[in-house]
Amino acid sequence: MSAIISLAIFAVAFFFIATEKVNKVKVVLIAAGAMLVLGLAPGADVFYSEHEGIDWNVIFLLLGMMIIVGIIKQTGVFDYLAIWAAKKSKGRPYRLMVMLMIITAVASPFLDNVTTIMLVAPVTIVVCERLDVPAQPYLIAEVLASNIGGAATLIGDPPNIIIGSRAGLTFNDFLIHMTPIVVVVFVAFVLLTRVLFRKSFRYNPDRVAEVMALQEKRAITDPALLVRCMVVLALVIVGFGLHSVVHVEPSIVALVGAGVMILVSRVEVSESLSEVEWPTLVFFVGLFVMVAGLVHTGVISTVGDWAVNAVGDNFFGAATSLLFGSAVLGAFFDNIPYAATMAPIVEGLVAQAPDPVTGQALWWSFALGADFGGNGTAVAASANVVAIGIAARAGHRISFWQFTKYGILVTILSSVMAWVYVYLRYFM
Repeated sequence: MSAIISLAIFAVAFFFIATEKVNKVKVVLIAAGAMLVLGLAPGADVFYSEHEGIDWNVIFLLLGMMIIVGIIKQTGVFDYLAIWAAKKSKGRPYRLMVMLMIITAVASPFLDNVTTIMLVAPVTIVVCERLDVPAQPYLIAEVLASNIGGAATLIGDPPNIIIGSRAGLTFNDFLIHMTPIVVVVFVAFVLLTRVLFRKSFRYNPDRVAEVMALQEKRAITDPALLVRCMVVLALVIVGFGLHSVVHVEPSIVALVGAGVMILVSRVEVSESLSEVEWPTLVFFVGLFVMVAGLVHTGVISTVGDWAVNAVGDNFFGAATSLLFGSAVLGAFFDNIPYAATMAPIVEGLVAQAPDPVTGQALWWSFALGADFGGNGTAVAASANVVAIGIAARAGHRISFWQFTKYGILVTILSSVMAWVYVYLRYFM
């Protein structure tokens, strides 16, 4: 009975988030409160449990990077990059979109997709405003590209960190097994965007001429501060890359980096905190509690166990179920808590595999489904929620369905391509 109630609460909340009839922060707070009051979520343990609670690593990673990006913004470097990108693309809308997508997809495997979006989104908004083109299509394309590109490495997409830890997979393992299909899917996606966003490609020759006449170097308002900020940002990026070696969580790296950035920039603490997307952080907290209710009442594990039992000893069927099942469920439940919940179930399934290659194929199917499923809806991945929050703050609102109608199509395409790849590489 508790499972049915928790699923009903989640479904009603998701309906209001999708239809945007009520502010999404209000929705998740009410739903999370209902889960806790009715005993569907694990009470006070929701603040401490790794698998049935709030993922504070995600919350504090976002908080730290929001502070860092807010301070860097004051140097004028985002205006500089925006003018540079506009001039390099000669103001051609599709060429500009491809350039921004490539930057995003290349950076995401090494910075993680959330951090990349925090850095690229402000640049995108500035360049779109200067060229008088709608920013929403570019931001959506970048988020989709970041979720695809981030799948290539251990640290690029949060579910990969969870999967790598559980399965004992290394950074190089992800490069060897995930990067080939990620490159193929990304190329297909770049070609698809020409059709998906064709109605949004608007060329304004007057605005382009104005931008081409600008000197981008003049956009840098404080060169000394920029140098200090870039040094701190570089150290933060190195910290992200070494986190599996030094065993320091990315959230701690981001928080320390934010503290150092405040010190070296000498900005007022209140000023740096004003750049934080507090509604986005609160939304994540509420969403994690909602998902904790589904985990605590056994909804997700029941679905996982059913899938495992359904495939029996048909391991290609198991890989297919994991890939497409993860793409569908990950699109609705946020792929971070989903990956944490399903990882033990997949581990049990891998233990029954007849050989190591088949076992690894199941892990890669799970990872591909969870990563590509992050594009499925506006709330399926952290990067999606962050980008929508940044867009809203800048006055370029992206609705749930505006994002999701593109995300669903890209998820279907990428999942089918990944399924073919898994079959050809591991089962043929």
